[in-house]
Amino acid sequence: MNCSITELCEKNVVEIGSGNLLGRIGDVEIDTETGMITCLVIFGRQKMLGMGKTDGDIRFAWKDISVIGEDAILISCDVKPQNRKPQKPGGIKGIFS
Repeated sequence: MNCSITELCEKNVVEIGSGNLLGRIGDVEIDTETGMITCLVIFGRQKMLGMGKTDGDIRFAWKDISVIGEDAILISCDVKPQNRKPQKPGGIKGIFS
């Protein structure tokens, strides 16, 4: 399966061990010498309608990806940034929780 960066960013990321939905890819880090993707980043959520601090970003190495499926990316690593709550699915209800 071929996948563009844009398509990669549209997939939900789930941590296999806990089953937590972590969010979606916000950025990709590439080793400029080898051209290989080294790290994926899920940005922390903005608080107070985008005007407050963010929860911590989640960074995980490309090697931590177990499966890239049609709808989701499954990762196997210990991701516990401080004060980070798993993202809830979108919709108006998710904005206020």
